[in-house]
Amino acid sequence: MDSLINAAARALAAGDLLGALKRVALRDDAPALALRGIVMAQLGDFVRAKALLKSAARAFGPREAMARARCIVAEAEIALVSRDLSWPARSLDAARATLEAHGDAVNAAHARNLEVRRLLLIGRLDEAESMLAALDPTPLPPASRAAHALVVAGIAIRRLDTKAARAALVRAGQAALQADIPVLMAEVESASLVLSTTAARLIAGGEERSLLLADVEALLASDTLVVDACRHVVRAPGSTVSLARRPVLFALVRTLAEAWPADVPRSTLIARAFRGKYADESHRARLRVEIGRLRAEVGMLADIGATKRGFALELRQQSRVVVLAPPFEEQHAGVLALLADGEAWSSSALAIALDASPRTVQRALDQLATAGKAQSFGRGRSLRWMTPPVPGFPTILLLPGPLPSE
Repeated sequence: MDSLINAAARALAAGDLLGALKRVALRDDAPALALRGIVMAQLGDFVRAKALLKSAARAFGPREAMARARCIVAEAEIALVSRDLSWPARSLDAARATLEAHGDAVNAAHARNLEVRRLLLIGRLDEAESMLAALDPTPLPPASRAAHALVVAGIAIRRLDTKAARAALVRAGQAALQADIPVLMAEVESASLVLSTTAARLIAGGEERSLLLADVEALLASDTLVVDACRHVVRAPGSTVSLARRPVLFALVRTLAEAWPADVPRSTLIARAFRGKYADESHRARLRVEIGRLRAEVGMLADIGATKRGFALELRQQSRVVVLAPPFEEQHAGVLALLADGEAWSSSALAIALDASPRTVQRALDQLATAGKAQSFGRGRSLRWMTPPVPGFPTILLLPGPLPSE
């Protein structure tokens, strides 16, 4: 590799994108194409970056397996940033193995980090943790250590382990300062804001108050029966009942929890669960059926007793009942939570992350676009969706993946 390529690589590693680009802008050999592709990716021109990296991979000879592997890793990073979650993981895994075999520990670690970030994005936290455990960040350069610590923090935040998250963010901040890369320092600062931003509302006894992520963690560790309107589950210490696919049952249990320890009139339950303005005999019969189904679902956590005017939650071992709700009640909140990261998503990537059908996601996007809460750009396979972050929106609690006790 000649001196200009070396100089461009050093400039790129230091975050000097324009300095790297001016050294290779007029060259079309394989190393220069690869460097230009990485620079264009960091400048946000993903289409041009992807084309350059593919050209570079083709231009490298059969004996330059390590260089081709680096191009594949760079393409995978572009796919991740552009939210192309259908990227073939096997290609990235093979590239990582090639880099490890050739002694390129830094880029091999970066490839593993990309794999973990993709798993984190789609909520597969156990797999992400298992893969991350195989990586020792100690010998890595500061930028790679910062990236590793950010992923550790991301997993801890999604698991509501705020102590571990803070420790990881401190490590990430220190490594980012050592790397002296402004973009990386900004990423650490942005990630840290999650811990000091309102994550949910606590509704109990007719009153509401805001909770930080640490408050949510403490609540879920207590002996409280929590009706979680972020994930549509009912939680108690050691037990979780999901009602995510039973919206009527969840509406009933939430209404009962908001009124606890008082009972709820039948007419109120019918209005909340069935959207019925008037309660006739058919509504009351349906309510009895749905209450029976709800008893069967949550019977291990609480009883539902009949009263003269309606129904009430009756606790067994828990000290109280609360509702954990988003700061703002939004339709299609899961889609908004993913779009709030500021990246441009395809509808297919949203469907993968949310484990939902493409048609369901597209309907949600169309409704959000009509309401002015999401916007699209591009056409065909290049169509992407995004929205500015909503202040106070509880992204973490609405993102896919398990929380404690699930």
